[in-house]
Amino acid sequence: MSGALLRDRRDSLAGRLTRTLILWVGGVWLLCVFAVVWYVDREINHNFDNELVEVSHRMFDMAVQELEKLKRHHENGTQDAPLIAPKQLFSEDAVMYQVVDVHEHVLLRSAEAPNDAFDVPLAAGFANNQTWRIYTVRHPTLGLYFQVADPLDERRRALNRTLFGLIIPLGAVLPLLALVLRRVARTELRVLQQLAGEIEKRNGADLRPITLPGLPQELRAVGDHVNRLLQRLSQSLDVERALAANAAHELRTPLAAARLRLQTALDHDLKRTDVEGALQALQMLSHRAEKLLQLSRAESGASLTRARVDLVQLAGTVAQEFWQDPQINERLKLKVPDSAAPVAFGDVDALAIALRNLVENALRYSGDGRVTIEVAAPCVLVVRDAGPGVSAGQLESLHQRHVRHGSDRAGYGLGMSIVGTIVEKHNATLELASPPPGMARGFEARIVLRPA
Repeated sequence: MSGALLRDRRDSLAGRLTRTLILWVGGVWLLCVFAVVWYVDREINHNFDNELVEVSHRMFDMAVQELEKLKRHHENGTQDAPLIAPKQLFSEDAVMYQVVDVHEHVLLRSAEAPNDAFDVPLAAGFANNQTWRIYTVRHPTLGLYFQVADPLDERRRALNRTLFGLIIPLGAVLPLLALVLRRVARTELRVLQQLAGEIEKRNGADLRPITLPGLPQELRAVGDHVNRLLQRLSQSLDVERALAANAAHELRTPLAAARLRLQTALDHDLKRTDVEGALQALQMLSHRAEKLLQLSRAESGASLTRARVDLVQLAGTVAQEFWQDPQINERLKLKVPDSAAPVAFGDVDALAIALRNLVENALRYSGDGRVTIEVAAPCVLVVRDAGPGVSAGQLESLHQRHVRHGSDRAGYGLGMSIVGTIVEKHNATLELASPPPGMARGFEARIVLRPA
């Protein structure tokens, strides 16, 4: 149980973020420490070298005078060993030096200097051996060299003090930094947990948009995408519910009529009139099912494509379908512009369904009057009839489903709703007028599309 909980904590985003931040912060801190150590080492050597140069130029003449003084004091004796200068007052600050002639013989050395000569080439400038950093300067008039030395261990100790002074606080602060980073990560990621909780609450019965104020920019984008997904899912569920409701509403009557006709035909030994009535009821059922499927497809909008549509070709194709019926051939007229054909941007199949529904309604409600399909500039489809038209109140309710305006109840109440839905999915406009402009009676529907 505890092992699983520990694994969950390690796999959490807060845990990963904390470990990553600690590694990166610690790594960057170490790099900074090494950079500081390199800089401090450079500065320490620079300062120590400056001190050697300053001391050598200040003490050279003093050492020469001390050499002359000691030579006079030992002028009666032999001088096989180098002379030793008196001890300096402060031994901890003593300067280690020696005076050498051109033959590399040590003539004088300080009391604190080693017995052996500095094993470096006799040349002006800096030189190192295993123990000392030595600066050599030549006297301008005498054939003497003055060498002053500084122990390398002292420089290493100064550098180690600096290094330990930076690394030890890092080791002490790193656990505290880990706790702070963990707390900060959990605090900043709490809004992510809230977002996950809101998403978890959503289901088929609750598809409300997620509203969490104060989201950071990255999570705000996630929330927007989730809300758009919920909106599409809600729309799909609404289409499914609407299809079920429409089917229950529209198919109940023709199914009952078909059953009644067939039962009557069976009871009366299959009279021709009853069979024809049953066929008519089944045809009505088929027609309504087709309308329901058209409405469902139009409402979903998922299968609608976006391409260039030649409106003259579209209107001609729809008109050709109706001209196959000899009774409609004389009533339906197609009018197209003499100039170039308008081209819209949309789904050719969906627009054909919309235009076909407008023509069906016009043919049904205009009696025996003429119906005109017109393609107008810049990008308009017009269906116009010379029938009785509708009143102003009926014109307002034409978009409502299941509302029939014909006295014979031949209308299905879905055709204009299908047209309105398809027009809406195309970001177009559906304009209805009764009577049409310049006519005393009739009805006109105009679909105003976006030019391609």
